Amino acid sequence: MTIDHMDELFDEVSRSGYYPEIVAEGLRDALAGEAVAAYVLHHEPTFDHDEIRRHMTVLALTPTRLVLVHTDEHPGDDLLPKPYTSTTSEAVSVNNVRSVVVTRMVTSTSKQLEEAVLTIGWGVVSRVELEPARCTDPECDADHGYTGTVTGDDFSLRLSATADGGSAVEHLLAFARTLSAATAAGTPAGRHG
Repeated sequence: MTIDHMDELFDEVSRSGYYPEIVAEGLRDALAGEAVAAYVLHHEPTFDHDEIRRHMTVLALTPTRLVLVHTDEHPGDDLLPKPYTSTTSEAVSVNNVRSVVVTRMVTSTSKQLEEAVLTIGWGVVSRVELEPARCTDPECDADHGYTGTVTGDDFSLRLSATADGGSAVEHLLAFARTLSAATAAGTPAGRHG
């Protein structure tokens, strides 16, 4: 049985004070009535020249999908000359999630968890890193082409104990555990064992 965290999620969206109606509407549409097995909400300011803008990211895991909702403030542009807010949602089938990468940063002296980064890949965006290929002959000056790696990089979220609070970092790690478990053998989120 899936525990539904939908009320908690919408309460947190409301408490954030960052366009709660707009964020909630985008989230509600993307969730399409599914229960929320786990979620992460991250509200952060961004600095652009002499302006401060805010950004909110919401990740919600349903029994079948990973839902991402991003809300940003914009100063105005050619499209809309007045300042405006945009909300974008994306829903990815849990079965399509290819990788869940978690990086933990712990201080070497206190052994305290300081930061965590969650990177999720489902094959839409990839990062290519190339470098010149070399042979073992130090005298060789031939062109051996390039070698490199392709890494899935659809979404990344970094939280720190200093900026976001230790409980936010722990919440991110709990979300990552739930998502990892949901992607194991295509198991629907919230129904393990």
